[in-house]
Amino acid sequence: MGLLDRLFHLRESGTSAGREAAAGAVTFAALSYILFVQPTVLGAAGMDAGGVLFATCVASAVACFLMGLLANHPFALAPAMGHNFFFTYAVCLGMGFGWQQALAANLVAGVVFLALSATPFRERVMAAVPRHLGAGIAAGIGLLIALAGLEWGGLVRAHPTTYVQLGELGSPVCLLSLFGLCASSVLLVRRVPAALLFGLLLTAAVGLAASSLFALETPLVVWKGLVGAPPSPAGTAFQLDFAGLLARPWTDWLAVIVVFLFLDLFDTIGSLLGLGRQAGVLRDGRLPRARGAFTADAAGTTLGALLGTSTVTTYVESAAGISAGGRTGLTAVVTGLLMLGALVFAPLLATVGGGVPSAADPAIVHYPVIAPVLVLIGTFMVGAVHDVDWKDPVVAIPAFLTVIVMPLSFSITDGIAWGFIATSVLGLASGRGSETPPLLHLFAALFVLRYVLLAG
Repeated sequence: MGLLDRLFHLRESGTSAGREAAAGAVTFAALSYILFVQPTVLGAAGMDAGGVLFATCVASAVACFLMGLLANHPFALAPAMGHNFFFTYAVCLGMGFGWQQALAANLVAGVVFLALSATPFRERVMAAVPRHLGAGIAAGIGLLIALAGLEWGGLVRAHPTTYVQLGELGSPVCLLSLFGLCASSVLLVRRVPAALLFGLLLTAAVGLAASSLFALETPLVVWKGLVGAPPSPAGTAFQLDFAGLLARPWTDWLAVIVVFLFLDLFDTIGSLLGLGRQAGVLRDGRLPRARGAFTADAAGTTLGALLGTSTVTTYVESAAGISAGGRTGLTAVVTGLLMLGALVFAPLLATVGGGVPSAADPAIVHYPVIAPVLVLIGTFMVGAVHDVDWKDPVVAIPAFLTVIVMPLSFSITDGIAWGFIATSVLGLASGRGSETPPLLHLFAALFVLRYVLLAG
């Protein structure tokens, strides 16, 4: 207790080791859905699921340890939802990057973020992003994630005329997805702690039971075990492809690195301020020991890229642990230890995250257990639109374009680009260009240049 008190100032913070340990467990339960989702999302880019799980657990744990020891805040870190979709669907599947090249770009962004963590430049970059664009980006990513969830659950499908239509709602895949969506929603409404985790496990259990009871030709869930040896990192670790990255057009790799960096900066600052406010540690709107918190975040992203996972950032689900009494970095350290411990549950994670080939087209794979979580995460993120002044067209139009272009183009990069360009053009056209930071005009010009070069 003496050592813990010296490291984390438990008595000064009015807490105890037991309370901090319990809060760390609550935080882990609240964010552990990422352990089921991350291997599935990055697996769509061709990455080895076991390697992704290893990288996710280890990078998250190290980042949590650093958050606890350097910043002494009860904030946990893990791969960010939205960032993983940008990695897979925008960079790898959309722009044709190999996942090794995407990891290289993410590593560069992480190293730059790590360097910026010791300078005031991070605040300048964030000041260049107006509030309406930040809200539009969050909401647009939420819609994209929700759309992916609906597709993964078979609840919507492509249509040659209307582009999208409802899926076969009476199919086993759709029925399981609908059950999971309903069950998880009810748990959330009832304010059950770790509702998304329990919703996942309940949906997987129902899928297992239905597959056995109805002797389905294609099982919805295949049992792969509860515990086992930790997965090998060999499939993804240290396989970054810098040569392949730099062989691509410079506008492509530069845009990817900038967006990786921007998303990490934006998410980190927003999450730290929000969690700091809830924990009651903000001083004049600033977070004490912010440099340590940023360093933990950037180090997590850097290590994650080296081992084989997408951007690691501070998780808003840390609010669950704060509500349970977490006040110091010991909460984050306990969460990190549990992330490492989760490695022995790799068979269970593979069971829940398993895919089901579509009966109509075996090339299409559904994930009925994971899909409901994506839809609900999208629901949470779309709420950011309340920060947009929809009566002011100078901010409403760029925000709307950002929100709508992301899901329709299935590209976070294009959504951000349209928002930046529209903000710059409308700001200048309205005579309010001086309200827009010069850095945003620069980003907008670079995005325009990218489109010109792509068109050529």
